[in-house]
Amino acid sequence: MSEFDSVGLGTYQLTGSQCADSVAAALDTGYRHVDTAQSYGNEALVRRGIERSDVDPSEVFVATKLSTDNLDYEDAVDSAHESAARLGVDTIDLLYVHWPLDTYSEEGTIDALNDLHAAGVVDRVGLSNFRVDQLDAARDRLDPDLFAHQVECHPLLQQDELRSYAREHDHWLVAYCPIARNQVADVDVIQDIATAHDATPAQVSLAWLDGLEHVAAVPKATSLDHITENLASRDITLTDDEMERIAGIGDEHRIVDFDAAPWNEN
Repeated sequence: MSEFDSVGLGTYQLTGSQCADSVAAALDTGYRHVDTAQSYGNEALVRRGIERSDVDPSEVFVATKLSTDNLDYEDAVDSAHESAARLGVDTIDLLYVHWPLDTYSEEGTIDALNDLHAAGVVDRVGLSNFRVDQLDAARDRLDPDLFAHQVECHPLLQQDELRSYAREHDHWLVAYCPIARNQVADVDVIQDIATAHDATPAQVSLAWLDGLEHVAAVPKATSLDHITENLASRDITLTDDEMERIAGIGDEHRIVDFDAAPWNEN
């Protein structure tokens, strides 16, 4: 199976030829990790982009997510097979539960993940947007080890508790919206550090995430410039002082938030 890479291409809201073009460009630039979801409606387009690139498909790590209306046992199993077909793979590298909402249950959904993993349809299992108590309950029922937990994470939403949980239980925390839809560009500390490194604020945000333990990121990008810029963030090494200055940013702001979100239920 292909190997997980700590910087991947997010494909949320990428559609049509733009999606396939962005995936192909990212792979040809050096990415080897692509993140999609059933609810994005672009799994087949991700496949098209992979096939269009110069990279052997076996070298590309592809993650997708079960949508919230496909989380009872039969729907989860059936739709995972459908995702694999759309992606053109026999085995999905990483399958997440997108949200613990709607038809989600530990019994139905987690048992489906267990059976999909045992059958070889899924190589690694992940969860997304879970609270700690929900992670505990899911992990108690999971047969394979939890590989990743995907949540919004960036300098303006640092997710200390969930990052600590990932370190303790040895799984990846995968950051979506890792540059806070470029709101990091408005933060003085990040602007100063970007200037010191002749980098963009977005690159500094990604470099900060890359400097944390057990953290990966899946920034979305469409233009070749942004695709290349995001990957080049790996060449930036922040000093301990710069990491601490970013960690000390006091503002906290969610990009993705709604009343039914798990963190609003308590």
